[in-house]
Amino acid sequence: MGRKYIIFRADWSEEEGAENRILAHTGAITDILAEHFDSSSKPIPEPGYRLREYHRIDKFAQKQFPDASTHSRIGDWQVTRVEEYKTESPSSDFDAIVVCYCQYSPISTALEPLPNIQGSQTLQEV
Repeated sequence: MGRKYIIFRADWSEEEGAENRILAHTGAITDILAEHFDSSSKPIPEPGYRLREYHRIDKFAQKQFPDASTHSRIGDWQVTRVEEYKTESPSSDFDAIVVCYCQYSPISTALEPLPNIQGSQTLQEV
């Protein structure tokens, strides 16, 4: 499969964390937890898959990227159900749209350091 638009959303009945899912421009609550654009040949997420959470720990932040995440962990949102909609239109931007419904299911996982961000290097004449 080619290009996939994958939407992770809180299940319809999920209330956990709603106060953290407020849209800045309207103040409305959204159920969307994350969106991924995937052009790889990897399979779509299945029930049991967990989203990663990204965190910034000050003492590990790089000066050139002070707001970037420094660590990640396997997160508390777990996929419980997946719906896949294949697009038929040749002019579509995606070959499939995948909706992953998630439930809040806290888990204790370790923070893992992210690799340092590599800034662009100055080009040298050959």
